[in-house]
Amino acid sequence: MGDLVPGETSLAPYAAHARDSRGRRHPEAEQPFRSIYQRDRDRIIHSTAFRRLEYKTQVFVNREGDHYRTRLTHTLEVAQIARSLARALNLNEDLAEAVALAHDLGHTPFGHSGESAMAELMAEHGGFEHNRQGLRVVDWLEQRYHAFPGLNLSYEVREAFARHTTQHDHPAAIEEFNLGAQPLLEVQVSIVADEIAYDNHDIDDGLASGILRESEVEALGLWQRAIAPLGSEYCRLSPHLRRAEGVRRLIHLLVSDVIETSRQTIARLRLTSAADVRFAPEKAIRFSKEVEPLKQELESFLKAKFYQHYRVIRMTKKAQRFLRELFAAYVEDPRLLPTDWQQLADKDGLHRAVCDYISGMTDRYAEEEYRKLFHPFERT
Repeated sequence: MGDLVPGETSLAPYAAHARDSRGRRHPEAEQPFRSIYQRDRDRIIHSTAFRRLEYKTQVFVNREGDHYRTRLTHTLEVAQIARSLARALNLNEDLAEAVALAHDLGHTPFGHSGESAMAELMAEHGGFEHNRQGLRVVDWLEQRYHAFPGLNLSYEVREAFARHTTQHDHPAAIEEFNLGAQPLLEVQVSIVADEIAYDNHDIDDGLASGILRESEVEALGLWQRAIAPLGSEYCRLSPHLRRAEGVRRLIHLLVSDVIETSRQTIARLRLTSAADVRFAPEKAIRFSKEVEPLKQELESFLKAKFYQHYRVIRMTKKAQRFLRELFAAYVEDPRLLPTDWQQLADKDGLHRAVCDYISGMTDRYAEEEYRKLFHPFERT
């Protein structure tokens, strides 16, 4: 890879250095002015799958409001937090950003409800999990280069799909990426950034939608800790500013806690190389013992009061019905698929091709396809 890599002159010894990358599946000459991870980031941003995230659900379907998070804005928030953490810890910002930008490329339309439906439909046909699907997207389904399929990303960014484990993500082990017990620190950073982003924007969107009550959120220990520096001034703010200040300060609290705790853990584990990171007995990027239970309280609250609210559940059930009926229609008669997807079915099997086609859809496109197939007066 060469010794002088753009943007990597001050990395910690335990960071992932581009010069040490395991490279790409299809060999390419790298560029002198962009590292391998910078090129990965740019390829991800220019991909079709990345643009589609704008119209994929985070919690609320895109058309329910202009100000709710979409899968794309969630991804951008994750990338911003990941860069902040990586910079503070002298890690490879470019790798952390690329991983963050790619982490949801395999998501179905309609968020986790769509993933649940697809996993059920594919249970006897190889299964479905959005991280593994994201790897399939970047390895095979994106078609942007004449010399190879997919985006031909670096091993380290591809590995991150198999290592992205949160309360919502449980990818099965992939033998290719069995290099040690722990992910690289940049991957660990992106995982924590994902958790910080969705906890905070779901509180924000939940309050904005009226599903969550301000008094309930204010009773949470983490929220109380975040707004404590405001004192009595908090009560004099408008509801909008109370929400904005609370979320902003909560992000700052969590990011600061992760940075300080991770520095201490890195020192305690005596990490001196990326190899040390991989074979460490525990993850180094983490929340403190004081903050972790408060974060778990917040997430339990969101699950009970937000994700299980009847308005969210109604959309969940509707979305799952869309996808089940679309899936059944395409499997029953593959001629309903566009020609290139029929060709993929001949190559990879009908159920996998239908899964790839549907999981790549935006919410809007899935709804349009549903109308075209099942509404008799809709143009096809």
